[in-house]
Amino acid sequence: MINVYHIKEKADLQKAFKIREEVYIEEQQIDRADEFDEFDDSSEHFLAVDDATPCGTARYRKTKEGIKLERFAVLPDYRGRGVASVIMTSMMEHITKNDERPVKLYLNAQLSALPLYEKFKFVPEGERFLECDIEHQKMVLQF
Repeated sequence: MINVYHIKEKADLQKAFKIREEVYIEEQQIDRADEFDEFDDSSEHFLAVDDATPCGTARYRKTKEGIKLERFAVLPDYRGRGVASVIMTSMMEHITKNDERPVKLYLNAQLSALPLYEKFKFVPEGERFLECDIEHQKMVLQF
């Protein structure tokens, strides 16, 4: 069973960073400087765990435009098992309970992840674009 936790301890944040390193830096060949940024310190991070094994992560942060969901990463062995959906559900519940109701939630989705975000009623906004040489689509959810 997958459980998702709002990260409060540095040790759990390091587990999330290890997942991001494996998915983005090793697998997708994204530069470390692009993956780990100045927003890591001010973001709310989440960790998905299967029994005792960390298997997925994501973060969100407040911006002038609304709340931006970012850095969704699921380890290869756990893909296709609903981990990202559980993370998304947990994050959205946390935002609804703990933050002022945002005008908008948004994210920049890799094209392969569009079906996940569409399932949560996010819709495309604007043109597709390259980020770290990977095609992305801005997706928004209006409240």
